[in-house]
Amino acid sequence: MRALTWQGKRDVSVETVPDPVIIDPTDAVVRITSTAICGSDLHLYELFGPFIDKGDILGHESMGIVEAVGESVTGVTVGQRVVVTFNIACGECFMCSRGLQSQCETTQVREYGSGASLFGYTKLYGQVPGGQAGLLRVPLADYNLIPVGAELPDERYLFLSDILPTAWQAVKYADVPEGGTLVVLGLGPVGQFAARVGRFLGFEVIAVDPVPERRAMAERHGVTTLDYSNGVAAEIKKLTFGRGPDSVVDAVGMEAHGDSIAAFAQQAVGVLPDPIARKAMETVGLDRLAAVHLAIDAVRRGGTISLSGVYAGEADIMPMKTMFDKQIKLVMGQCNVKRWIDDLIPLVEDPADPLGVMDLVTHTVPLEEAPEMYRIFQKKLDGCIKVVLKP
Repeated sequence: MRALTWQGKRDVSVETVPDPVIIDPTDAVVRITSTAICGSDLHLYELFGPFIDKGDILGHESMGIVEAVGESVTGVTVGQRVVVTFNIACGECFMCSRGLQSQCETTQVREYGSGASLFGYTKLYGQVPGGQAGLLRVPLADYNLIPVGAELPDERYLFLSDILPTAWQAVKYADVPEGGTLVVLGLGPVGQFAARVGRFLGFEVIAVDPVPERRAMAERHGVTTLDYSNGVAAEIKKLTFGRGPDSVVDAVGMEAHGDSIAAFAQQAVGVLPDPIARKAMETVGLDRLAAVHLAIDAVRRGGTISLSGVYAGEADIMPMKTMFDKQIKLVMGQCNVKRWIDDLIPLVEDPADPLGVMDLVTHTVPLEEAPEMYRIFQKKLDGCIKVVLKP
């Protein structure tokens, strides 16, 4: 099969690799019909080289048709159309039973002290081959495949794999009071959906992003937008009675603009030999914290900050005095996809498309064009907001 493989920093290529096969009786093999490039994939493209091997298959937002199943699989059948959850969970352990599938005790990567395994996402999360490929082996298939209908286009369902439940969880975690105000930082794919979820749930939503095309897309869905600048926290407060919003979703994460020292540190680690770089990232790694610091500055006293953007630093400096004084609640974590699916499937199947799942993709290209689309997506060129690849 053909698959998108990691070759080095900012270097991915589509290669011919062996087809996946059933290994365990709980496995299935899915023929991928659509797979997307996620903002989290750009962290692998740019920063996580020390935890990736040349030739690793990337991608964790996928859907397709079941091609083969192991003898213990009973929940899906060959020929069925399915979405693949990005985290790999058992559905039965202590954590899964509490709706914390991203912490699944069956697939936790204990070698690195990490949570549940993920598709296409480094040694830190199991180094499981990803879905930017013709075929994908899915462990624990009965729980990690979501059967969907055959009538609607892939784009109605594809984002159930990650970014739509991630955005839904981010807003739910943000604990916005009835009739309250939500600020969303970053209008990439997760931020776009978080803003729309906020509007759907009845909140006033203000979103911040430096890219005009992203702001324009959000405005189509009733979102008030602001350009990113040094004075944006003051602008937010002017729009929220001088006290700040009730809640903030940080949909940016560790590669935020505006922190030259952390950016230099990230680049410096990237040129070290892998064993040394891995140790450095595990002990003294830094994130660019401009987005989370903006959230802390902007949110009202007693408000909530929900982090959905990925952070990975172990030596980040946080303004604890300010956080304590403002009595801020901070919640975060990988999305627990299966926890939210029952809420979301009726919304993506609704003919009215209340969350605008059909108004997100800006580029649909063959898998063979993935390397160029990674470059375009990272550099925010050509109005690129969301890329779908067709194997």
